[in-house]
Amino acid sequence: MIKRISVLLVVLLVFGTFTLSAGGNKEAAADGKVQITFTSWRTEDIERMNRINAVFMEKNPNIEVLFQPINDNEYDAQMRAGLETGTGADIIFLRSYDTGRIVYDGGSIYELNKDLPNLEGFPSAAVKAWSTEDGKIYAVPSVGVTHGVYYHKDIFDKYGLKEPETWDEFIAVAQTLKDNGEVVFAQGALDDWTSYEVVFSGLGPNFYGGEESRQKLITGEMKLTDKPFLDAFRAVDQLQQFFPKGYEALDYVSMQTMFGTGQAAMFMGGSWELGILEDLGSTDLGWFAPPVKEKGDTLQYCFHVDAGIALNKNSEHLPEALEYIKWVSSPEYAQLLMNELPGFFSYTPGDYPLTNAIAKEMIGAASDAVLTVRTVWEKMSAQSPSGNALMGEALQKMWKDEFTPEEAASFVQDGLATWYKPFMK
Repeated sequence: MIKRISVLLVVLLVFGTFTLSAGGNKEAAADGKVQITFTSWRTEDIERMNRINAVFMEKNPNIEVLFQPINDNEYDAQMRAGLETGTGADIIFLRSYDTGRIVYDGGSIYELNKDLPNLEGFPSAAVKAWSTEDGKIYAVPSVGVTHGVYYHKDIFDKYGLKEPETWDEFIAVAQTLKDNGEVVFAQGALDDWTSYEVVFSGLGPNFYGGEESRQKLITGEMKLTDKPFLDAFRAVDQLQQFFPKGYEALDYVSMQTMFGTGQAAMFMGGSWELGILEDLGSTDLGWFAPPVKEKGDTLQYCFHVDAGIALNKNSEHLPEALEYIKWVSSPEYAQLLMNELPGFFSYTPGDYPLTNAIAKEMIGAASDAVLTVRTVWEKMSAQSPSGNALMGEALQKMWKDEFTPEEAASFVQDGLATWYKPFMK
């Protein structure tokens, strides 16, 4: 058994397959320490991040780091409003590509090239997700995440089921569970981002052609209404029949709770949810990569460049915040992050032992796969209506039977064609 996994080497291998040619009025604490705030869209990580930050504070006794996350659905608007009004956090979780670039273009994010020259050693594709065309880097590439299917081993064992490798096997497993009265998927349609960011972007690439087709979509050589992408919409729509009663009103947290407490056999989720599901008591947890379309196909695996860590250039405690930013680009932070938050994979160069068995499976699946990122995350979400928002709405309506797969694809394509030049007629 491999005892150590070099996450850096895996990431470099994966990205090598790509065709990609604040601080408001902060006061010092009563004990004289300088307080800096760190905001994120991960409210579920408070205890874990506090343990990670305790290591930094032990080595920097003059600095107190306050982790103050915001609910995911409200994060972007509140974070940007804070930066614009001078009340923003000192350290900021920043989404990749267009969404993060919009924040940088607002003028409140500190450029890191001069103070963190070590970022040049990070995987270039990850750095690109938080940098400008002329090479200005505005966030530390911190977290990569994967997508797949969680399942309960005891429920599978009860019916003699094995991890499916192909789509037909996947549907057959789901049908067997349904025929035996099991709740098949803990999946809902209330929070539309999950249908796009998790399910479509995770399972869809095996149908639409992964990174090669995503690049053709960016250039306009392909459209979302072309057959490969329609096949992905149709496949995702096929899963609706296996959703629980009342799925239309099932939100993200309720999905996790339903699966984590054993009320459903499977859950299409992200690697970032691993620790949460284990905390909910999933002692029999299993996981498998998105099933390929046909036997013998190469896995098209969504390994998304998810979170960068940025610095508010208007922070009243810039020197202290910069010390923290330097630390989060270090191997020490990377190791702490991956152990405290299993399923988060660091881009920091180094050789790190992973302690979680399923996290090892997730990163191991990348070694024989062609990696990609979320379907319309890059370039196609730079303006409104963004590709990300359009995909979420289209898939939500498809799962509620308001759209056919063909109508869902056309809805996104037509929305993007209002501003995205490669799609304009």
